[in-house]
Amino acid sequence: METVKVAIVYYSATGTVHALARAAAEGAEKAGADVRLRKVAEPAPPEVIDTRPEWAQHVRDTADVPVATVDDLAWADAVLFGTPTRFGNPASPLRAFIEAAGPLWFQGKLADKVYSAFTASNTAHGGQESTILALANTFYHWGGIIVPPGYTDPIQFQSGNPYGASHVAGEGPVSEVALQSARHQARRVAETAAAFKAGRAA
Repeated sequence: METVKVAIVYYSATGTVHALARAAAEGAEKAGADVRLRKVAEPAPPEVIDTRPEWAQHVRDTADVPVATVDDLAWADAVLFGTPTRFGNPASPLRAFIEAAGPLWFQGKLADKVYSAFTASNTAHGGQESTILALANTFYHWGGIIVPPGYTDPIQFQSGNPYGASHVAGEGPVSEVALQSARHQARRVAETAAAFKAGRAA
């Protein structure tokens, strides 16, 4: 059977969500998927980015990561979206990217794909769950198949977030628990997408 194709599309300003996205890519690849790791283009002008050294450093560190296009969504059997929280919602650069996919949605080319999401916030109650749930509203409109991590692996009882992998950035670098959760989530997405693809082929 044809290999399942997984796109991991994320926005990250200072690297936290990028770290989760890389872990997700590892998990999907371990499940045998063909993976595209793609960042959403940074819309902020250089003079704004340069006001925060960690932001400017992250832009330099990820210069080699391809920028996401809607073609990546059309290509994929499954898509994981990653975003920091912004007042309990996805960051505006990711929202703008998603809204640019309107023509694909209108053609029915975003339906029947597997979708999932992961996030990071600065504080422990900074809107992680509501951000993931907000993305799920889009997946409903697309006719997608939402696959959360749930409590389907022991690591999820440590992470405590059944909606999607997450990290509290204010507590420091991304924890190994959060990275393992992201790997598990992407592996589960890839395996579910592969099963669905095989079933449809049959």
